[in-house]
Amino acid sequence: MDGDTFKLLTPDSTVVKVRLANIDCPEKKQPFSIRAKEFTSQTIFGKTVCIDVLKKDRYRRSIAIVFYNDSLNLNNQLLTNGLAWHYIKYSKDPELQKMEDVARKNKIGLWQEAHAIPPWE
Repeated sequence: MDGDTFKLLTPDSTVVKVRLANIDCPEKKQPFSIRAKEFTSQTIFGKTVCIDVLKKDRYRRSIAIVFYNDSLNLNNQLLTNGLAWHYIKYSKDPELQKMEDVARKNKIGLWQEAHAIPPWE
């Protein structure tokens, strides 16, 4: 659907909407939104993933941490590749903030933009 939201098909053919926890990718009209969506799609499409559901949101999406290739964390990979912000409104995880800070310092992904504006602004 976008960089931080996708539909998951379960083994019993149920479709589950998943929203990645603790991060926020650029919205459709923002720079790097297409790249974030492509990254998520190329990373997990057609693969078996494991989701750690933290809760359901008001839209009934599963807010989750997503693992693929046995142990890689999609949420972290988006941060590391400069394709998401650490969503500090909902997360105080210092490790996630470090990942964003490193990407920002190294001008990776959206941090190439002089004034990257988070989606919530």
